[in-house]
Amino acid sequence: MGETPHTSTEVVCPCCEARLTIDLSLGVVLHHEPPPKASTPADLKEAVEALKTQSAQRDARFKERMQAEKDKGKVLDRKFQELLKKAKAEPDTPPPLRDVDLD
Repeated sequence: MGETPHTSTEVVCPCCEARLTIDLSLGVVLHHEPPPKASTPADLKEAVEALKTQSAQRDARFKERMQAEKDKGKVLDRKFQELLKKAKAEPDTPPPLRDVDLD
């Protein structure tokens, strides 16, 4: 009997950039290389500056979410008022009669 050649291919994960070696005939992962480590800043000043930037971004997002939560009640109230106006403007129509209702 003829033996099928073992063909394998290397695939790079688009999310984490890990490398996978896959045997195509078996459909299994033969080898996994973890993604490369992110380079660390060479200078301590750069690292401190990066941390300050991240902290400022977190604070800005927090303030933005806090403001959104404060306005949430107003938004819901406004939506309720609009739906209430719409409900008052539409006439009440009885539901259509079904055959069971006529018996």
